[in-house]
Amino acid sequence: MPAVTRPRASRTRLRIALAALATLASSALATLPAPAARADDAAAAGHLTGTLSDGATWVADVPGRWNGTLLLFSHGFGPTVAQDAPTDAVRTELLAEGYAMAGSSYDPNGSMWALDSAERDQFATLDAVTAKIGEPRRTLAVGQSMGGLVNAQLARDGGGRIDGALGQCGLVAGGTDLDNYQLDAEYTIARLLLPGQDVRLVRFDTAADASATAGLLTQAVTAAQATPQGRARIALAAAFLNLPAWSPGKDRPAATDWAAQEAQQYDWFAQGILAFVEGGRYAVERSVGGNNSWNRGVDYARLLAGSEHAPQVHALYRAAGLDLRADLRTLTEGATTTADPGAVHTAWRTSSAGQGLDVPLLDIHTTADNLVPVQQESRFAARVRAAGDGALLRQAYVERQGHCTFTTAETVAALHALEHRVGTGHWDDAATPAALQRSATALGLDGAAYVPYRPGRLTVGRSPSGM
Repeated sequence: MPAVTRPRASRTRLRIALAALATLASSALATLPAPAARADDAAAAGHLTGTLSDGATWVADVPGRWNGTLLLFSHGFGPTVAQDAPTDAVRTELLAEGYAMAGSSYDPNGSMWALDSAERDQFATLDAVTAKIGEPRRTLAVGQSMGGLVNAQLARDGGGRIDGALGQCGLVAGGTDLDNYQLDAEYTIARLLLPGQDVRLVRFDTAADASATAGLLTQAVTAAQATPQGRARIALAAAFLNLPAWSPGKDRPAATDWAAQEAQQYDWFAQGILAFVEGGRYAVERSVGGNNSWNRGVDYARLLAGSEHAPQVHALYRAAGLDLRADLRTLTEGATTTADPGAVHTAWRTSSAGQGLDVPLLDIHTTADNLVPVQQESRFAARVRAAGDGALLRQAYVERQGHCTFTTAETVAALHALEHRVGTGHWDDAATPAALQRSATALGLDGAAYVPYRPGRLTVGRSPSGM
């Protein structure tokens, strides 16, 4: 995929100069109390709604005494319904602290994968809301799941309009990486657990086609779980899906308890993850105009070697008496799916991030995320560093299973850490696991589990011949 190039030297010199001025100004501002709401703000306090020119709707909630900070919330994949906070509990807490919040539905005429309009609609929402309540002293973007990708785009493109960004469980590796590693897992299930069957994995014509594929693959996984050979192959597919080996309601398996790890990966399959995968693929394909994933040219032995789950897969194959090299060779030789170039281009334009940051970004992620693997953060961070903006990015992790399963305290503490960075011009230690844990616990809300953690590499195949 071609890199997005920008003139770095002049931009870097300008940023250094602006940062120095901002640091001097913000140091003085940090000692001042937050401004009370102006008279016109007070008149606009409450729940506000509106409609944008493309038909998207927006909502906003403004406290009676606004602290001057507006949070622009980007919601995740799903129905295009306007939201301005990740949960009702977070909204209640932030309103009590004086924050105003706003967010759009994105274009209701498009796919649930509304990345072609989301960034535009969020900026338009910012215009509409500030016209009602007045200019905020500070605007912070917040995004969750797919909205975490939108949030990263706002952090990349929002300099001058956005002062900082907080991402939660963000799909920051982008739409093409997502569809590629999911294809590797789907293909593994179809090829090894349904040999000889022609299973449609891409280019779905209808949502029913996607659902039928999800049902077929889920049935295959369910049947395979009954034998050691089937469980070994499920573990292989799970490795390609970057699926965590820790499921809800269970204790985390020991580091070398391979059978227990596979059992908990199977839990995720049994809970319907493939229905989400295939439904999401259909939505992405509709949005980008075709199939943006491929596996032709992927070396599956090399792909597995880069996975943190490789030791588990090797151990389970040995215990089952299966030839892992033969299965990997079968996968490599049978990989023939190619992408539609136009769809790849559209996905790169609308559904990617990491080409740079204009403002500070703090990403938080659970360590066992089944829908947006935590390894996406390592892929994203590498891209941000390559763009020369690594100093603007911080990432922190919560030890918990599931997608976006943050407590209110964890969310609010992360927001406060971002505000420290924006207000002082320095991260200091505000975004470290220990500081975030102390901050969240001190709120006396619903607990926290920030931990030191470093995600592994995202397992995803890349090959020029796949285009």
